[in-house]
Amino acid sequence: MRYRIVSLCLLHAAPMLTWAATTPVDTSAGIQLEAVNINADADYERADSPVQGYRATRSASATRTDTALHETPQSVSVVPKDVLEDTSATRLQDGLDYAGGVGRANNFGGQGLTTFTVRGFTTGEFYRNGFPINRGYPNAPDANTVERLEVIRGPATSLYGRGDPGGTFNIVSKQSLPEQKVTLGSQFTDQGMHRATLDATGPLNQDGSLAYRLNVLGEGGETFRDDVQTERYDVAPVLSWQVNDSTKIVFEGDFMRNNHPLDRGLTRYPTQRASASRDTYLWEKGSDNLLHNDNNMAQLRFEHALNEDWTLGGGAQWLDGSLKGNAVEANGVQADGRTLNRNFNYRKLEWADQDWQLNLTGHFDTGRFNHTLLTGVEYEDYDYNSIIRRSSAAYPIDILDPVLGQPRPALTRTTTHDKENLKTWAFFIQDQVALTERLKALAGVRLERFEHDYVNKLDDKGDFTKGQNAVTPRFGLIYDLTDTVAVYANTARSFKPNSGTPQAGSGFDPEKGKSYELGMKWEALDRQLTVDAAIYHIVKENVLTNDPNDLTNTFKVAAGEVRSRGLDINIAGNITPEWRMIGGYGYVDAMVTKDNMLEKGTRLANIPRNTFSLLNTYEFQDGLVKGLGLGMGVKYVDDRAGQTAATTYTMERYSVVDLLSFYKVNEHVRLNLDVKNVFNKGYDEGAFNAYVYPGEPRTVQAGVAYTF
Repeated sequence: MRYRIVSLCLLHAAPMLTWAATTPVDTSAGIQLEAVNINADADYERADSPVQGYRATRSASATRTDTALHETPQSVSVVPKDVLEDTSATRLQDGLDYAGGVGRANNFGGQGLTTFTVRGFTTGEFYRNGFPINRGYPNAPDANTVERLEVIRGPATSLYGRGDPGGTFNIVSKQSLPEQKVTLGSQFTDQGMHRATLDATGPLNQDGSLAYRLNVLGEGGETFRDDVQTERYDVAPVLSWQVNDSTKIVFEGDFMRNNHPLDRGLTRYPTQRASASRDTYLWEKGSDNLLHNDNNMAQLRFEHALNEDWTLGGGAQWLDGSLKGNAVEANGVQADGRTLNRNFNYRKLEWADQDWQLNLTGHFDTGRFNHTLLTGVEYEDYDYNSIIRRSSAAYPIDILDPVLGQPRPALTRTTTHDKENLKTWAFFIQDQVALTERLKALAGVRLERFEHDYVNKLDDKGDFTKGQNAVTPRFGLIYDLTDTVAVYANTARSFKPNSGTPQAGSGFDPEKGKSYELGMKWEALDRQLTVDAAIYHIVKENVLTNDPNDLTNTFKVAAGEVRSRGLDINIAGNITPEWRMIGGYGYVDAMVTKDNMLEKGTRLANIPRNTFSLLNTYEFQDGLVKGLGLGMGVKYVDDRAGQTAATTYTMERYSVVDLLSFYKVNEHVRLNLDVKNVFNKGYDEGAFNAYVYPGEPRTVQAGVAYTF
């Protein structure tokens, strides 16, 4: 198979990458922007630098400035690369499980990270180095390219633009390093997955002003689902140029190819007599059900120090992607309760996006007050085109005794054929002010203009062109009760355009959210353990609900309202040189508060009331077992509603225990052996309408990494 060829290519190519280490490197370059400062002490942490262990101390995601987490008046969690490495993570979701309160929702038939949940709301908005990357139906970046995952709880709209009020996350990708280093890795599981990776970095010239990072992935094989085989390839280069002491330019790309069937998992129709086992696959195989998801990303970023106090930064991002191929989906269950009607379909979805940003950051004093001022402008142009054709025949299959390989029916109807363009202009300003030695304030506002153009090529009834303006402020205060304990409060607004069009045409009014949060930050155990806790109340208005004047229930109106309130507790620490931990607890009370059809109090889909996760790792530092690491991860998810509906199914609560182990044979070789879902717990990972995706059974994963 092709992934084996990729693996061999990686093994043969790696020695060629060592050529850059043949000359000495002058590390006397000036300031380092968007990368590790090679002049700084090894223990110094920047907001975009590697983290030692599980506890980060700084982040830029919540403020777009390099700010200590203990001084940020908002709940922010950082999942460092070491967590991904220790858990042998291959997907972002594996790391987000330990961020605290981040849940799984629709994965679009196994295609990738389509939506997730934070603080009671489902969202698909997430970012890479501050740029939006969730346009269209992208495959999320591979875990091999990630330096840090930074979860922002609460609205982030004042800095990032349109989004949901529950929260989001920003991926800080791996950047070029000043020392030559090449790591070859391989992972495989007893379910049939094989994976090979390359991570290479180092200088490209004598003085080290030009450096690179290259991550390559080849993955494929079988899964625990019957008749499901996948292929995944990724090339992610980074090229950094320290032009002079004041200016740095970074080019970064990510080019991913993913071939995966549209695996809708299992169905949960009300009239079903029973459900199939978690490994049963109902959706055809081979070319009858295979989607090709291609994603191309390029970023060009720069930072220029105007003087010691003011920095100009920004850049541009280009996205281009497509999702094409055949698939099979459900159309309901027949009267016998076990015969599933299906439809064969073909889809061609294409998207392109350009995003331009320019920021100015300054540090200055006014009287006794110290300021960090951030101003910025942003322009985005997003295009999306789609066509979906479907069959009309029943195309049935027995849920409890499926027989695949049936002749595909003819495509007789076009159900979707449209195009969409969304342009955005934005200006934002933010000021972080040290009012006293212990009291700090943050205030910001974003002014945004959207121009939304939609064309339905099936007919012109849904066409519209709509302009919208948004003002999304935020304000926060944080006060140090002691040197290690701080309390904070914040409030913020969110804004997000609604897709589609009402019966009268011209587009919907946008969703609007408002959030209130009170929290505490504690640096315990001699500042080796960070404990954050927060309570919050969030309301989202203009949620789409059925149009009461439309008897067919076809059209919607932006008149609904949902509310979420709850509690977050998150921890991260390097408690001793041997013992590391990360995790969190979340309580969420999320419900419908206003709707034309649903009763007040209806639970929101995919939202558990209680979640808990904790990863503990112990790595021996001396003796005969020096280099041996042992760990355990525990994840608990409460029961969840499968749909936001008056009558729906319930996904049962579950607990999963993972065991991990690794052994650093020497400075070059690292081995790992993990057992995931040790007790082979059956559970539903997430839901979309009448589909649920089953969680992975007990899985043994082993691997080796060689660094030179």
